[in-house]
Formats: sequence, structure tokens, C-alpha cells
Amino acid sequence: MTAEGSEGAPQAARKAHQLTDGARKALGDSRAAINLRWLRTLSGAPVDRILDVLTEVDALVPIEKEMRRRQVAGGRSSYAQICAPFELYALVRLLQPKHIVETGVSSGISSAHFLMALDKNRSGTLHSIDFPTHQRGPVLAADESPVSVPPGLSSGWAIPFRSTRWDLRIGESQVLLPKLVEELPAIDVFLHDDLHTPEHLTFELETIRPKLSPSALVLADNTKWTGDAAPQFANSFHARISRRGTKDLVGFRLPAPRRTKGTPA
Repeated sequence: MTAEGSEGAPQAARKAHQLTDGARKALGDSRAAINLRWLRTLSGAPVDRILDVLTEVDALVPIEKEMRRRQVAGGRSSYAQICAPFELYALVRLLQPKHIVETGVSSGISSAHFLMALDKNRSGTLHSIDFPTHQRGPVLAADESPVSVPPGLSSGWAIPFRSTRWDLRIGESQVLLPKLVEELPAIDVFLHDDLHTPEHLTFELETIRPKLSPSALVLADNTKWTGDAAPQFANSFHARISRRGTKDLVGFRLPAPRRTKGTPA
């Protein structure tokens, strides 16, 4: 058996692409091609286990097609959505988190993949905070953000299903995140994808710090706009940040607590 499991790295990467290519095409985003190296780094799981989870992605094709249809109908044929939806799904399946917190929802691509994985796990809750901007007219103007919500719709408007595992809160992160963190026993996964400034990302990371569980996963998108906020936070845990290929989506896991002598494994 190689360091990559029972399959070598190139073969495993090809298989991962094959397993998720139908769903990627259905979603209509070429950036969503699976990054096996990043997924393995963040999950710590053996490749065989990751590939086993990725076999589930083909069953998501009908939902991916419907999300794509809704985005096109909403005037978002070329939409700035998270580039790693299938990695999000796989990470939740592999890590089995009880509490996921995300800031920023927009059409709901990341939320949908978190929720589908939690539903498959039959455990856990997604806590989402969104402070949406609303499109001014029937057509998105050139000066409007593509994350604006189309008329008559609301946060998560592209999600074609409902899940009892979704705790969606509408309002400013500066107000709602501290309240949410106070309520939760722990945070196992965190995704920042709302206001991308160094100051705001630092605020969110420092707010969740007290409740991060051992080996928690922290993700931040669009870090080209947030300076050193994410790396500095990772460094405070002596953790190494991992970038998803050439994209500006990054993540890291908190180091597992060291066992003291006499502590059972």
C-alpha cells in the first residue's frame, strides 16, 4: 500500500474527478473540479475512505441540476459561488461535525452541500448567518454584486430542498455571531464567506475562538481581500494553513490535543 492508500496519487486523483464530474457538470461550474490533495490534507482521512465518500456525489446530480436551473433563472448564469462544494460535502461526511457555522449564504451553494452531508450523516446542525443585499430591479445592474438576492427571493434561494438541520439567521454577523457562539457548546466547522476585509475576518475568527472544538476545521474564502488575517489566526494555534490549489479558499485544522502520560488512546 502506498502513502496515498491502495491507489497511487495520480490514479486516485483521476478517480476522484471521475466520481464527481457528473455533479460538477450539472452544477455548471468548472472551478468545482475536486481537489483531492486539499481534501486529504484537511480531513486527514485515507484516500480509500475519501473515494468511498465521493461515490455518493453522483446521487446529488438532480439537485445540482436544479440549483443550476434556479441560478440561471435568477440571472446568475455566471455566478461567484464557492469553488469547493464537493469538498465541503466530503469533509462533513468524513469529520461528522455536530455544529457547523457559516457566515454568508447568498444563493446557498455552500449551505446546500453542508446540509446534504448532514442529512446523510443523520446528525448535526448548520448554523448560517446572512446579511443579504437585494437586487434593485429585475436585471442585475453592472454596479451590483452578483451575491445580491434577486427580487422576490431570500437567502439560500437556489436550494431546492428544506432541511430541519438548518438554523438560518438573517442579520449582521457583528450582532448575530457573538450571540450564536454563546449558545453553542462547540463549533466543529467554520466557514467565513461574507464581508471580506481583514478586520471583519479577524472579528469572526476571534469570536469563534473560545468555542472551537479540538481538531476543528476553519475555512475562509476570498482571502485575497483579507490580508494576513487567516494565516495569523492559524499561526496562533501553530497550525499550517492549506490553500485549495491556486484559489483563495483556505483552511486548516486545529491540532489535536496532546495526550498526557497515562491518558487512554
